[in-house]
Amino acid sequence: MIIGSVGAEVGLAVVAVAIFALIVVFLKSCLKVVQQGCVGVVKRFGEFKTIYQPGLHVLMPLADRMDKVDIREFPRTGDQQAVITQDNVSLWVSATIFCQVTDVKLALFEVNDFGLAIDQMARTALRAVFGELTLDQSLSERETINTKMQDHMAEATLKWGVRLNRIEILDITPPTNVLQAMSEQKEAEQHKRAAILKSEGEQQAAINSAQGRKQANVLEAEGQKQAAILAAEAQKQALTELRNLVRGVHPPVLTERGLDAALSGLAALCPIPVDVHVDVPVRPKSAVEAVAYFMVAEALTNVAKHSRASHARVVVEGHGYPGTLTVMVSDDGIGGARADSPGLAGLADRVSGVDGRLSVESPSGGPTIIAAELPCG
Repeated sequence: MIIGSVGAEVGLAVVAVAIFALIVVFLKSCLKVVQQGCVGVVKRFGEFKTIYQPGLHVLMPLADRMDKVDIREFPRTGDQQAVITQDNVSLWVSATIFCQVTDVKLALFEVNDFGLAIDQMARTALRAVFGELTLDQSLSERETINTKMQDHMAEATLKWGVRLNRIEILDITPPTNVLQAMSEQKEAEQHKRAAILKSEGEQQAAINSAQGRKQANVLEAEGQKQAAILAAEAQKQALTELRNLVRGVHPPVLTERGLDAALSGLAALCPIPVDVHVDVPVRPKSAVEAVAYFMVAEALTNVAKHSRASHARVVVEGHGYPGTLTVMVSDDGIGGARADSPGLAGLADRVSGVDGRLSVESPSGGPTIIAAELPCG
């Protein structure tokens, strides 16, 4: 009895396992999951039934069968293909085709294997497109090749429910002898271009140099002309102002600030550089200051007008009080100034008016030194 009960239990366990296995098989055949990016094409007894979108779906057991189709864009890269150009040059070409299933019913039922069909169509299109182009065009017009291939294949693939999004030529490899010839041609063109650019550069450099010299000469001439005009006007203005001072126009700066500031102002008016040195510890009488001032003004007028000097110097020194005020004006001009000339004679009269003494040294060839000693007592 014990053996019989054990056998019965084992039999029941086997039956349960078998039933469980049948349920699992049944559920597996009935329940199908379609992943995102795919669709499920259902055939019932071999005939197209419907298309399921992503998700969980229940099929009719034994009657329904589902084929999953990826509807995302996918690339197909073929092997290198031998093509011949219009000018009879053999090339090795490879391309990548980016396509996408748009009608799964056509893709499954209008062509046996749409992937293989696209590959074979691409080979034919490559031969046809490159056969219409020369070698130079094949190497330089990739966008044109891509467009022509897409136009060539688009109509056929649409019948299969597949859309060509784009075609990219990956590699174009000419034969070794063609590559060597192209390299030599490129090198020759570069040498030719370099020679042309060098000659054009030398020509342009010569033209630019000539134009630059011409413009420089014109500008230099205009500058010299303008400088001469400005120098003449400045000299004329300075002489006019110096004459006005000599004629007795007593500047306020002499009264307010003394000889140092007044003589510096005279030097600034002179058209040539003038160094001024004033060392007067005690300010002299206004009459002596005026004579010293007008002496320097007259002397600088003569320097600017007659001496052709490039530099002048004014030195005023006071020796004690009441002592002597020494005034000296010198220049590096051509010399030849005469003490009896109207200007210097008038200057001597002014100096003698304050009991002073004027001396003039001006040998031919220079320098000229006009000095005065003015008593301050």
